[in-house]
Amino acid sequence: MKRIIIIAIIGVAFAIIAKASQPEGPELTFEESGLNYGTVTTENIPGGKVSIVFTNTGDEPLVLSNVRACCGTRVERYPRQPIAPGVKDSINVSFNLAQRPQRINRVVTVNSNCRNNFAHTWRITGQVVASEE
Repeated sequence: MKRIIIIAIIGVAFAIIAKASQPEGPELTFEESGLNYGTVTTENIPGGKVSIVFTNTGDEPLVLSNVRACCGTRVERYPRQPIAPGVKDSINVSFNLAQRPQRINRVVTVNSNCRNNFAHTWRITGQVVASEE
């Protein structure tokens, strides 16, 4: 019985030490999960530039290794230097939409040294409908 208790105590001690020695690392947290334009008419098509704001909520510098966009969206700027813990920065993207009814579904993918997920996605969504005349 004493042997079981001693083994259990040693096991718990090793688990606590192992947990304490694990590095936390950087963590990418977006202010918003994406941008939803909802339903817009062909006369009021959104477009232009969008700023994707994020913060390094981890405890080590965050490095964005690659930021890419699809479907006619262009990455204008993203920080290439390490982002210190607690610091806020942004990724700037631009896009254009044709003046016709369509579904808006643009994706920006951010690859980083983040501890919680290597690739993060940020979406621009909505629906363009024909204008009523």
